[in-house]
Parts: sequence; structure tokens; C-alpha cells
Amino acid sequence: MNKREFLKSAAAVSSFALLPSGAWAFSEEKRLRTAHIGIGNMGGEDLKAISSHKAVDVVALCDVDSIYLSKARKQHPNARVFFDYRVMLEEMGDEIDAVIVSTPDHTHAPASLLAMEHNKPVYCQKPLTHYVQESREMMKVAKEKNLVTQMGIQVHSFFDYRLATALIQSGIIGKVHTVRAWSPKNWGYNGPEPTGEDPVPDQLDWNLWLGTSKKRPYKEGYYHPGNWRKLLDYGCGTLGDMGVHIFDTPYNALELDVPLTVKNDCRQPNGFGFPENNTVTYEFPKTPYTTKTLKWVWYDGPGMPPEHEDLKLPGADQAGKKEQKEQSVEDKMSLDVQAAGEGQLPEQGAMFIGKKGRLLLPHFMQLPTKIVKGKYVDISKEIEEVSKEYNLGEIIRNYESEGPKHYHQFVDACLGKGETTAPFSYGGKLTETILLGTIACRFPNQTLHWDAEKAKFQEEEANQYLSGDYREF
Repeated sequence: MNKREFLKSAAAVSSFALLPSGAWAFSEEKRLRTAHIGIGNMGGEDLKAISSHKAVDVVALCDVDSIYLSKARKQHPNARVFFDYRVMLEEMGDEIDAVIVSTPDHTHAPASLLAMEHNKPVYCQKPLTHYVQESREMMKVAKEKNLVTQMGIQVHSFFDYRLATALIQSGIIGKVHTVRAWSPKNWGYNGPEPTGEDPVPDQLDWNLWLGTSKKRPYKEGYYHPGNWRKLLDYGCGTLGDMGVHIFDTPYNALELDVPLTVKNDCRQPNGFGFPENNTVTYEFPKTPYTTKTLKWVWYDGPGMPPEHEDLKLPGADQAGKKEQKEQSVEDKMSLDVQAAGEGQLPEQGAMFIGKKGRLLLPHFMQLPTKIVKGKYVDISKEIEEVSKEYNLGEIIRNYESEGPKHYHQFVDACLGKGETTAPFSYGGKLTETILLGTIACRFPNQTLHWDAEKAKFQEEEANQYLSGDYREF
């Protein structure tokens, strides 16, 4: 179905399917009317999770691809549909209570900021923004308007990550001086920029997909639907995808702010794609849970992480990382447990290195483990104690029940029940940290010094990448 056919069909149904705005006020139970911007792939998962809350009514769906819209409307036939989020917010402002933004990274801030200008609470996928200055603006507006917000780092609300946070803050390995985190995923592109132009698919509005980014000819297989993460103009590489998830728990547990310095050991920039392998080293100022400074090293791309004494596990000589094909959640958990038993690092994860030992946190849904002097240490007693102290509840090993928690927390907060745990005040600083690492890939193996108060690098040539010129579209 092309765009014209889809819009005709959608208009015919929505003209009578949508309840008048006044009808919502007469509901016996307070409800939340949600609008969803970006509903393909991860956006579809976000839509499913938000709408699974019993108090949610999905009233608007927006995407630049009519195939995604058609699929979503089958599940939510009463929702109005739009290609342009600006039109949606203009036409339905009084009928929307909260907005969920699940677009490619370069549209996170433009869509979220416009929604907040309409005084709407916003759930925005990670990383919060594409540029550092956008992230600071998102935090500023959310604070000024006192809006409920949540960044989409779903594992933030999973048991294992909350447990690891509690264990670190309880002092289980003492003051932490180093964190090493890794993912072998490859959201980089070392090839040349494509030439020529391909016909835009009938279902896609290419101008709206580009949004505020610069105009570029469409080329099949490079941008929509799946490869934009690899590209400087639209995504944030592996660091901005898996890095946000894996950074989150150490960042939260250690109560970090933005870093003092950042350096990326990677290939020379090609002006189009992120490097396929990155080793990003940060230095953070002291917190109550760290030594005088904290060193943080992030590894991503094929073959990562490299061998290092900090990452060596008991019972092995770092033979390490068996190649893993696509697996179910359960299969990956089983493989990671087996690998740890064989002295092999989990496929993705983080290692805290403190004065009293190390704590390994696999990604994801596996309990953290403590290592002291080359041996695993039983921490079942500590787990029991912090679970009670931090009110964590029983150990949960069920993705189906854990998955919606972060989303439902946002819905409940919008309805006046509790608060979110990853508001933009938190997500913005974490995103800023991530984005400084992506900027560093343009200056390979050069230490960049960050002035958090002025929001500028000491190295003037790097400051041009803190923001971007918005195209009118």
C-alpha cells in the first residue's frame, strides 16, 4: 500500500472511529491517551509495551512509512494516523496526554522538544539526542515545564541491574577505580559514501524521514529502515546503541556526572560512517563510590573486548569470546552462564574494578558475580541483604514480566502514581557522556578535555560537532 492509498483508507476510518475529546473525561478510571512517533522495529516494541498498560488508550500513530502505520493500525484501529508529527501535535494537541518518541536518533530531539512545547510528558528512546546541545535543551525544557519524562533504557528497571547498583553502593568491592564495558556489535561503517540515487519506495516519505538533517538522495540499503545507526548524520554507532544500555548501571551505581576527558582509539574519520571498532577511554571526577578519579574504557565492534588482566575470569586464560549467532533470550542467558563457568566473558557486559575485588555484570538477565584474587566469591548473603535494604523483591528471571516495567513506570508517573527512574535529568547527562565519545571518533587517539560548566571542549575544533544546523522541511 503506498502513501496516498493508505491515507485515504485511514481518513475514512478515523473520521468516525476516534472518540471526541470530551469523552475521555467521563471515564470511571483515569486514563492516559498516548501518541506514538516512530512505530517501526523498536518503535513497534515501544508501542506494544506502552499499550499493554491497562490505563492506556493509543489515540495517534505517526510514522514516515505507511507499511509500519498499516501494521500498527490493525492493533489500534481507533487511533488517528499521521506521517508528520508536527501535523499530529497541531491537530490533536488537546486529545493527547503523553508522547512516545521512537524515531531514528536524529529526530529524537526535534520531535520531543516540540511535544514538550505542547506541554506533553515524553518517553524518548535512547540515546536521548543526536547532539550534546540538544540533550542540554531537553533537560532544560523538561525541568522548566516540570514534565514527566523517561529515557528508553528498559533494562534500567530490570532486577539484575538494580541489584548491581545496590551491591556497588553497599561497598561490595570497595571504592571503584576502573570500569571496563564492551559489546562486539558493529554499528559502524568503514566503506565509502554511496554515490547515485535510487527511487524512494512508495510507502516512504523520504523528506520527512530526513527531517531536520541535511538533504541527501535516497540510496537503498544505507538509511531506512535499519542501517542509519551506522551513519554520523543519523545515529550514534554502537556506543549510542548498546553502549547506553551497558553504561547505564555503572553510571547510575557510581553516581557519575559528565567526564573530564575522552579519547577514542579508532580508525581515521571518513566523514560518513562511525568506525567499526572503537576503544573509548573516559576520565570521570570523584564520587562517593569511586577513587580520586575513575577510568572508564568502552570497547565495541568485531572481536571486542581485547584481552586484559582486568577482564580475565577464574578458570581460564582469556580464550574468551565464542562466536555466537542470533539466539533467543533464554539461549543467550544459557550460553553466558556456561561461558562464565568456562572462564569466558559474556558476549556483552561490564566489569567494575574496585579496591576489594571485581564485580562482573553480564548484559543481560544474569546475576552479577564477584571475583577476588582470581577466584569467584559467594555473594548470596550480600544479595539477600541488599535486596531487603533496597526493597528489590525476589530474584526475577523472566523477560516477559521485566520488559514492560520501565514503560509502565512512565505511564504511572503521568497518572500521578510514583516517579520515573530515568528522567531526562538523568538520561541527558548519560547521553552527553555517550555523545562525547562519538565526537572523539573524529579525532582518533587524541585526548579531548571537556568543560561541563561551559559545555565546550578545550580543543576548539571539536566544538563544531556539539550541535547541528536544522534544515527546514
